[in-house]
Amino acid sequence: MIFLKLVIREIKDWIEFSIGLIPGQIGIFIRFLYYKNLINNVFKNNRFETGFRISYSKNISLGSNSYFGVDCKIYASHQSLIKIGSNITFNSNVMINARGKGKIEIGDNVLIGPNVVLRSNNHKFDDIDIPIAKQGMIEGDIIIKNGVWISSNCVVLPNCTIGEGAIVAAGAVVTKDVEPFSIVGGIPAKVIGTRKS
Repeated sequence: MIFLKLVIREIKDWIEFSIGLIPGQIGIFIRFLYYKNLINNVFKNNRFETGFRISYSKNISLGSNSYFGVDCKIYASHQSLIKIGSNITFNSNVMINARGKGKIEIGDNVLIGPNVVLRSNNHKFDDIDIPIAKQGMIEGDIIIKNGVWISSNCVVLPNCTIGEGAIVAAGAVVTKDVEPFSIVGGIPAKVIGTRKS
């Protein structure tokens, strides 16, 4: 039984790797059909560029009319959930990572720039006598509300909510909640402006 599961997983990995390499409109069409069937949502008009990968598809929900750029990755697990709304742009090399435990929710009309990482868990490091790799993880939730823009090269850590219409400036590391319509930047991200007059 374990051997059969390993063989099935290996075949799935080869299929996804192969269809991930197909260029042009034919590749986009094949990936759309494959992931629509795999994720089992009733989404429409999602575009998956080359290199798109997912894990644990039954715990991933996708809306419609979204763009997933080159090398985007969405990783769930049997203990986590990822819910992604509609009308979203994921630029190249975005990683949505809820491996382990935790939850990531992304609302509608969100812009996510290249090289952004959303990760619902992080390494524990409190005990200096134990290697960090052996201390386990801290799990949490990440909530991205409607109309948010997360600029390039940002990181959003567990237990953060980014409020509606907020902007996260390029290169920021979000470690706590972001108020609606605020503009944050820096490491760690702090308020640097507001969209309200």
